Amino acid sequence: MAIVLGEPGVDGLGEAVGVLREWQYEGAPMQLHPGDLGWFWRSGAEATAAAVRTWSRDGRILAVGLLDGPGLLRLTIAPAAHRDGELAEQLVADVTDPERGVLPEGKANIEAPMGAPLQGLLSENGWNTDEPWTPLRRDLTEPVKDPGVRIEVAGPERAHLRAAVQRASFDGSRFTDEHWHAMAAGLPYADARCLLAYDDQGNAVAAVTVWSAGPGRPGLLEPMGVHREHRRLGYGKAITVAAAAALQELGSSSALVCTPSSNAGAVATYKAAGFRQRPEVRDLYRPA
Repeated sequence: MAIVLGEPGVDGLGEAVGVLREWQYEGAPMQLHPGDLGWFWRSGAEATAAAVRTWSRDGRILAVGLLDGPGLLRLTIAPAAHRDGELAEQLVADVTDPERGVLPEGKANIEAPMGAPLQGLLSENGWNTDEPWTPLRRDLTEPVKDPGVRIEVAGPERAHLRAAVQRASFDGSRFTDEHWHAMAAGLPYADARCLLAYDDQGNAVAAVTVWSAGPGRPGLLEPMGVHREHRRLGYGKAITVAAAAALQELGSSSALVCTPSSNAGAVATYKAAGFRQRPEVRDLYRPA
């Protein structure tokens, strides 16, 4: 059967999220997680559907991609199809031809599981390795200690605080209350939580969103941030420990996060919170 490139539409997002849940397992390479779609959902269901691509054979999804910004495709492949040469060749053909509606002309980046044949085929077609990223993992089979600061779950009544900390943590962020409500209405948020950390004066100083892929599967932190006026005081470690505890309560087997290797402070924070560094991963990019 031929491999078919498709756009799921809003009605098909549930199937895409469902297969992404199924594809998460301990020992898997760092890959697209249902939480990545969940975080993108802050732009709304229609925008999320427009950014998702699927590759299917005989009605069965073999790969899912998320166009996570101009010229960036975040792609993962079903475990059973990881070494599927026909799929790899089809993926390369689709991502390198702008007329197929995946990536535009010019500079582009692809995030794909390390070791997949796709990586080698793209290299043969002139794609280069980009800057390294560091994945980190915390096992959740043992109890998680108290983070040592006040932590609250940010529901609708605290959406404004969650949004404010996000904007104060990331330069250029435009995250608003409306974005939070759109994200919380998305399918992946059924297994997610937003957490806020507070200082002794009652100020919200750090935030994180955690995404479960279901019991017994790895969960994801995306994103985590500390208010720029409250950094280097241990709040990053505290909110990260709280995130691990929240994922444990949701039944996750481990907690995952990935950050640019150049962000030494973030890597150190995650390690201080009990995460272990895994081998670096790299996107591939096509020069302009």
